[in-house]
Amino acid sequence: MADHKTKQYIIFGVGRFGSALARTLCEMGHEVLAVDSSEERVAAITPYVTNAVQIAINDEESMRSLGIRNFDAAVVAIGDDLHNSILITVMCKELGAQYLIAKASDAMHAKVLMKLGVDRVVFPERDMGERIAHSLINPHVLDLINLRSDHVIAYIGCPAAWVNRSLKQVDVRNRYGVHVLAIYRAEEMIMDLRADSVFAAGDSLLVMGHKVQVAEVEGLE
Repeated sequence: MADHKTKQYIIFGVGRFGSALARTLCEMGHEVLAVDSSEERVAAITPYVTNAVQIAINDEESMRSLGIRNFDAAVVAIGDDLHNSILITVMCKELGAQYLIAKASDAMHAKVLMKLGVDRVVFPERDMGERIAHSLINPHVLDLINLRSDHVIAYIGCPAAWVNRSLKQVDVRNRYGVHVLAIYRAEEMIMDLRADSVFAAGDSLLVMGHKVQVAEVEGLE
């Protein structure tokens, strides 16, 4: 499937990382199937994705019914449960996942995932810490994850023109073509963003969008 067309993603685990990824991909016009064993998490993500299903991790028949081989990419967004992460990864490989991304909690977890044939391993928490450290020295955009397209997730400083204005007032998505996933304010990470969420001086933002549009936002004063 060409990059300019709608892509289809299947995401296993819709905790903070998985749900933010799923919601943003859908907002960008792609199709997302969210899968989780928790009825509560499935209910919470359902309004924001193409489809969401609750299945038991060890239910091989249900896993086969998902048609994993038909998706452009599968994301195993479970990092805090090594057993389930590995189990889902193995099943995704056996069921013909075209491209497989998996979240790791530590270096040993990552080694296991790579041995299993994962195409890309990500460390959202660790990588964010490294980006914050580097951003103190270099304010330029740093890619966090690239989902086989020209779209990136990046950590940038909040443009001065956005300070004291809400997401709705700035109209970030429609005017700039990017999506704000989280606001970092002092020691706090704010992910439950609403239209009336207000940017403050000193905020840093986790944004997702086409690399050209992200770079344009990063260059705003």
